[in-house]
Amino acid sequence: MTPPQDRRFEPRSAANTRAVVVGPGLELACLIVDHSQTGLRLRLDRNLSLPGQVQVIDITRGVAIESEVVWRKGQEAGLKLRGESSLRGLVPSRLAAARAAFLRAGGR
Repeated sequence: MTPPQDRRFEPRSAANTRAVVVGPGLELACLIVDHSQTGLRLRLDRNLSLPGQVQVIDITRGVAIESEVVWRKGQEAGLKLRGESSLRGLVPSRLAAARAAFLRAGGR
């Protein structure tokens, strides 16, 4: 029996970083399990459905990662990266909810 093929185009690095997923009507703690140049794998605190577009707040780095949810399996989700913005200092209005969630999670 041959092992399943890995469909990733970029190498992944382990992360285990605290984060928060923010979307319309959603703010959920999670863990960034691993990441690559083009994507993230998250482990959610609860098994909730996610909207197609979310922002992932990396609390340690103080950034909002704009992402598209491409797969879900139980409490894990795979995301494709769309962009990244700092949450320190002034932020555009589209990141206001992400900055508020960052501050509530203990970010500085």
